[in-house]
Amino acid sequence: MRGSRDASHFDRLYQSNPDPWGFLSDPYEQAKYRRSIEMLGGRHFASGLEVGCSIGVLTHMLAANCDALLGVDIVEQPLAAARLRCAGQPQVRFQRMRVPGDWPEQRFDLIVLSEVLYFLSPADIALCADRVMSSVLPGGKILLVNWLGQSDDPCSGDEASEHFIAATSTVLHVIQQQRQPGYRLDLLTARE
Repeated sequence: MRGSRDASHFDRLYQSNPDPWGFLSDPYEQAKYRRSIEMLGGRHFASGLEVGCSIGVLTHMLAANCDALLGVDIVEQPLAAARLRCAGQPQVRFQRMRVPGDWPEQRFDLIVLSEVLYFLSPADIALCADRVMSSVLPGGKILLVNWLGQSDDPCSGDEASEHFIAATSTVLHVIQQQRQPGYRLDLLTARE
């Protein structure tokens, strides 16, 4: 079984291309971000966390629905671009963290894990699930977005989602699931 992807993997990607997944230009990515925002149903959040924020494209969109939003990523290069992209949104801040080993100490009513869980080993997904359960506020929402293509990552998108959902089932429950061409969305909520 493969271990979680480390920072050097992502450093190499960003050194070869500042937008390695085409977040700014790929119609698939743009449609996925719109669908992610729609999944939240127009709700407003006091405090959000986006894990794996990359260059801040989804962060910029999420910020309109959050009084405060923290974006974290494992490497610094995309965070610099994210800070520039969200410079006009004072409620947004960014921090370099290697999740799940690093985790913010505050509580959140929105946690977004978009295109990040399948980079983690099953053991790290379980630790991430523990971190989420300890930091989500009652009634808070957790949005999982996972690509369904084939790769040599530690988990497939379906495996990553199912591991996370199973590991959080005592605290969170799934309220909505969608499968789109190429990805899946899972919206969970914390029991009140």
